[in-house]
Order: sequence, then C-alpha cells, then structure tokens
Amino acid sequence: MDCMTMTPTKPLSELPLAALQFAQQKPFVLQSTEREADMTTDSVSSRSPAPVEVTSVGRIRMQTSDLNVHYGDTQALHDISLEIPENQVTALIGPSGCGKSTYLRCLNRMNDVIDSCRVEGSVKLDDADIYGPEVDVVELRARIGMVFQKPNPFPKSIYDNVAYGPRIHGLADSREELDSIVMESLEQARLFDEVKDRLQAPGTSLSGGQQQRLCIARAIAVKPEIILMDEPCSALDPIATSGIEALIDDLKDAYTIVMVTHSMQQAARVSQRTAYFHMGQLVETGSTDKVFSDPRDPRTRDYISGRIG
Repeated sequence: MDCMTMTPTKPLSELPLAALQFAQQKPFVLQSTEREADMTTDSVSSRSPAPVEVTSVGRIRMQTSDLNVHYGDTQALHDISLEIPENQVTALIGPSGCGKSTYLRCLNRMNDVIDSCRVEGSVKLDDADIYGPEVDVVELRARIGMVFQKPNPFPKSIYDNVAYGPRIHGLADSREELDSIVMESLEQARLFDEVKDRLQAPGTSLSGGQQQRLCIARAIAVKPEIILMDEPCSALDPIATSGIEALIDDLKDAYTIVMVTHSMQQAARVSQRTAYFHMGQLVETGSTDKVFSDPRDPRTRDYISGRIG
C-alpha cells in the first residue's frame, strides 16, 4: 500500500450539492456481471500545434464528429460528436457496455489492433484527422499516451520502464539526458522520492498504486500532449486511489486528460468536464458541476441518482 497523503483535488466548498454528496461518499466502483461489449474483443506527425478552435470551455485539442464504431455487424458507438478542451480533465461516465472505452481507444487508434473494428467519422487532434492515411500511428501514440485499467509495468527495472519510450523515440542524445528525463518523469508522477534508492529494482516489485504511477511516469516520459486513462483507479485501494486523483489534478496543468471512470464520486472530484454515455450514444456533456447538479436529460439524472447503472 502506498504511503501517500490523501489530498483533496477540489475543495468541497466549490462543488454543487449533488457533486458534494458524491464526493463525500467513500470511493466506490459500480460493478456489473457483464464486461463492456467493446472490451471483447492532414498529418499529425509534426509536434507543432496547428491553429485550433477556442470556445467558452477553452482551447479545443481534440474533437470527434459523427463518430461511429462497429465490431463486425454490431454497432458500438452512434454518431458521437464531442470536444476535448485543453488542460482539463474530461470524465467519460456511464453504465458498463455503453461504449466509453471504445470511444477512448478511438482517440489514439488503439482499436486498429482489432480486426473486426470499423471506425467511421472524424477524429481530429487540433485540425488534423488522426485517421488520415499519412498518419504515423507510432508517433500519434507518443503524442496521445494511454494508461490502462490495470497497472502493466514492463518486466524491466523501474529506470528502464520510464526510459523505454525516450529510447525508442530517440528523445535523449546522451545518458545524462536520459537520466534527466527519467528523474523528471518520476517526479511528475510523485514517485521519485519513493524509488530513488532502488531504480534498478523490478517495476513489478512496487505496490499497485506505485505501479500505476510508474505507468503514468512511463507515459509522460515521451512528452505527450494528451493522456488517456481507462479506469486508472479501479484496481487500487482507497489510499492509492486518492494518490492517483491528486496526481491527475497536478497533471492537468501540463496535459489534457480524458478519463473513463465508473465512479461518479471520482468524476465529481477530479474532472472539469463530464460526458455521459448510454447504449453507445453520447447523451449529455457539459461542465461537471452542471451535469451532476442539473442534468438536462432524464437518462443522465437516472444514472447519477442510481436508478440505472
């Protein structure tokens, strides 16, 4: 178990009543006996940002328009249009099987590895279509990092886990430069002080929460612009969860974060924007405070109140 201070990521006084009620409860994860159905189975290669739309929610880094996803004959997502603002946490919530993880994986083309998957519509990073034929997918995934539900450190040392990405992408010209990237990434992930004397120990020797922070350090070591998180706390205990949430709050100042979560309390605590998915459709999106305190759609209200889920 991690020995980390449980720091609130947002003062409770700033949350509306509905969000406050969720945030004050003990963390929990809604469970289902069924896994999500989606769990079965213009170039973006340059890192120079293109001019992008600026709206009332801030600069838009990613947006999807009329996004449809099929697995064989089964349609998993229906006409999803959603904007992802810069330097904010966007939480994707909804019942199991609603398409949250499928949508998340569209944002860095992780669905490409599924032969039966077909993606239609537009997914743009700044003004560039990430599904364009000229896109280097390896470079794209360096710009849009991914942290998975279960910590998955490589069978390497703590140091080599973090150094792996910078090495394969040629981001360091010397050992000293590589050392600097590793140390900076571990510090950003709030892990350096806990592992500085055992950097050559296996990454798998760490606790669950430490392993997840190691995976976050590995993701940010390649200097991504966007970090995708697929239920990053679902396999962790409450203390480790609190540490990851505090880390997410820190990281949003430097990165744009999109996070799938089954925990409505967690969405209320750490996100600025929330999107509610239901049966492959995007039902409602808006500021987290607004979605939790005054949802427009009765389906959103039913989910938040616990009538469905």
